Amino acid sequence: MVVVGSGIAGLIAALHAADGGCRVTLVTKDVLEHANTRYAQGGIAGVMFDDDSAAAHIHDTLVAGAGLSDPTAVQVLVDEGPDRIRELIELGVAFDRAADGALVQGLEAAHSYPRILHAGGDATGTVIEKALVTRLRGSAVEVIEHAFLIDLVCEDGRVVGVELLVGDDPSAGAGIIGERVRIDADAVVLATGGAGQLYAHTTNPPVATGDGIAAALRAGAAVTDLEFVQFHPTVLPGEGEVAPFLVSEAVRGEGAVLRDEQGRRFMLDVHPDAELAPRDVVARAIADVMAAQDGRPVLLDATALGPEGKAPSAKRTAAFLARRFPTIDAAVRDRGWDWAREPIPVTPAAHYLMGGVSTDLFGRTSLPGLYAVGEVARTGVHGANRLASNSLLEGAVFGARAGDVVAADVASGAWAGPAAEATRAVGQAPPDRQLASVRAPFTRAGLQELMWADAGLVRDGVGLEHAASVIAAWRGQARTPVTEAEFEDENLLQVAAAVVAAALARPESVGAHARRDSATATIQELSPARAPSRPESGNDTQDLLSYCGDAPATDPRATAHAPQEAAAC
Repeated sequence: MVVVGSGIAGLIAALHAADGGCRVTLVTKDVLEHANTRYAQGGIAGVMFDDDSAAAHIHDTLVAGAGLSDPTAVQVLVDEGPDRIRELIELGVAFDRAADGALVQGLEAAHSYPRILHAGGDATGTVIEKALVTRLRGSAVEVIEHAFLIDLVCEDGRVVGVELLVGDDPSAGAGIIGERVRIDADAVVLATGGAGQLYAHTTNPPVATGDGIAAALRAGAAVTDLEFVQFHPTVLPGEGEVAPFLVSEAVRGEGAVLRDEQGRRFMLDVHPDAELAPRDVVARAIADVMAAQDGRPVLLDATALGPEGKAPSAKRTAAFLARRFPTIDAAVRDRGWDWAREPIPVTPAAHYLMGGVSTDLFGRTSLPGLYAVGEVARTGVHGANRLASNSLLEGAVFGARAGDVVAADVASGAWAGPAAEATRAVGQAPPDRQLASVRAPFTRAGLQELMWADAGLVRDGVGLEHAASVIAAWRGQARTPVTEAEFEDENLLQVAAAVVAAALARPESVGAHARRDSATATIQELSPARAPSRPESGNDTQDLLSYCGDAPATDPRATAHAPQEAAAC
């Protein structure tokens, strides 16, 4: 078995498969520790407290997903989440605890209960990544670092291995080109993360270039929901060599508020939950305010935060922020701001891709031998908008599930993955589309600016058509990738084409897919469902799961498959 990627999903899949008797090789394009997981400031959500309930967590996830989550996948996530959190604790993850040893509870946007666990204050992902990497290095799993996925190897309709570029380390300087290596495998697990580098402003690290999705597309795997790109509402703007920096939702969970330039707390007029509304709602509200003030950032006001039961003061607030959010506090102060005394500027930035390679509940894709877990996968959990702190949980739950079934799948020779539904070529311009006149050669920065402008937080048909045309023209320019960066560029172009096509295929606004040229669809319009009511106890889980009635697990219009161009399988 080959696992591609070293975030929480890939590491757990590798550990579980090895424990099940598989001979596992894990490959990663950087060093093991450099994955999206390490940047997760928020936390991990799970029903770990007696006064919480599975029904409530399911409800919150379904509502955030805007009616397009798969209720069965959500139930798996919530039911198995606590066991995976306990496993993380056994693996050495030290979640924050109170003086009496009890786990500290945190509240984040769109959660009805403070069920979020953090580690290191705002360094949850780093703590989890470190613990899992330590365990992996002590296991029988073979590790190959600086190994970039060029393509999946397919024979007779089955994925049988990977082609890699090994040793091409971009940080080592120009002129160093890696060696092309093929590794054969009975099973390949994609755990390559998302594609935040599609956008000019993103919380994602440089490694998030959509490599797994692009490879799956080239092999002919079904992908779903790529139009749903989540933009995190509160990010410190980047400038020059200073990269954007995410300010965790947990800051608003502790009581920080959003204000415009005049000091008005605008979220009170937008949503009953104000700053704790779902991410898509908050991000669009911020964008609206920024548009009204000539693009200048809004302000995140944390000056009233402090220890519970004590009168706020700048000194107490500063101490609280430094203790509760040490990573954010350092980043804010490095920029010369004192957020205990004054609000700080924040803007939205691309953060998470809800769609991805279509899988069943065990990570199986439409291609025999290929699995996908984590952000690269579309399990159906997130629907049109991900609930805060469900991403680490999804990686742990479905990474474990995939790792556990690989040995049995290989032994049986059967394949129970989702059917390869009919696809349509969305990666190239239709014959009747006029290609843009692109005089300048393709650059990654040019693609990122195009996607930000035309396929970003709010889209419309004109902008999406323009983006599709420009991307098609760029893809038509002759290029032969040799280095890792050049392969990444090709992957970004391919995934960009699929994202734009999926967005064009969905005319209505829903969740994170906001179109200024159409109305917002209701749950009732997306399926013959009723919106679930807020659960009062843990006894109505099945009622919540059946809220979609007899409708399919996902709305048929939610699926915009990308092309089987150059399909290797």
